[in-house]
Amino acid sequence: MEPVTLSTGRLLMRTVGPKDTHTVYEAAQDPDIQRWTAIPSPYLYEHAQSFTEQLAPDGWANGSMFTWGLFLPEGEELVGMLGLTMRSMSSAEIGFWGTKEHRGNGYVTEAVLAASRWAFVHLSIDRVEWRAEVGNTPSRAVAVRTGFTLEGTLRSALIHQGVRRDCWLGSLLPSDLGLPSTAPYLPAPTSPSGV
Repeated sequence: MEPVTLSTGRLLMRTVGPKDTHTVYEAAQDPDIQRWTAIPSPYLYEHAQSFTEQLAPDGWANGSMFTWGLFLPEGEELVGMLGLTMRSMSSAEIGFWGTKEHRGNGYVTEAVLAASRWAFVHLSIDRVEWRAEVGNTPSRAVAVRTGFTLEGTLRSALIHQGVRRDCWLGSLLPSDLGLPSTAPYLPAPTSPSGV
């Protein structure tokens, strides 16, 4: 698939390429990004080069991962990154980070909604999953603001820097954004005991 550019009220969401290598490298030096995401730590220039020149373009080409740089339209200043990784024919996992200078402005929230809506409409998926290591409260706040249903904690579900860690899990369905699903959804009945 050819890369898709999305626009929101305040953002230009486009794939990254070689011209963005230095910008991605600089942003990824933030200790919080290295602490809470799956990027290598320390994050070397070669990592940014591989990401912008190979991983991001290849993901679009083979339909396995759709990555956007989140830019302010004027001057294309990077405010974050977002990726949708296909997990099956009907679901994808979303991951994101915001640059230190632009956190707290709602940019990532805006981008999560735009990317999820695009995935539901154009990829015909029925579930976007969000996972974050337990303790990553900024990521959890984005998930809550965008309407993800928090489904629980998965034990030992992430490996970060060689250590297995627990993670929070949430989901967003097309119906959460007022969109139709490709297949009917029958939620489990709730019992008075909650079991």
